[in-house]
Amino acid sequence: MFTVTRKASRIEITLEVKKLGEDYLLTLTGGKEHAGAVAVGLFDEKSGRASSSVITLPGHREEQLALDSARRVSKATGKTSIVVAGIHVDSISLEEIKEIVSTAEEMVGNFIASCKKSDVTARRNK
Repeated sequence: MFTVTRKASRIEITLEVKKLGEDYLLTLTGGKEHAGAVAVGLFDEKSGRASSSVITLPGHREEQLALDSARRVSKATGKTSIVVAGIHVDSISLEEIKEIVSTAEEMVGNFIASCKKSDVTARRNK
């Protein structure tokens, strides 16, 4: 399991990752936690490409963050990924949104980097 929490704007954002067999379940939450969008990322070994699809609950705006995160994780790991995103801040400004999204994207990038590091270590130990 991988967990990281970072402060962004007025809230803390938490990324939790759990292995589901060979696949990954990520939750990205902050402020008033909820499930605002759910995305699934898939990796096609034949083409070497990743794709993702998203379902967004009415009135929520996490779709792009969930969609991009799922695609990035699947591309980097070659595995299926499920991302549940739910971040809510009352009376949020555009600048706060940008800071929160940037922080969340960086956190997902840190997880991806940790996966690559683990893969290198596993190959060395074989």
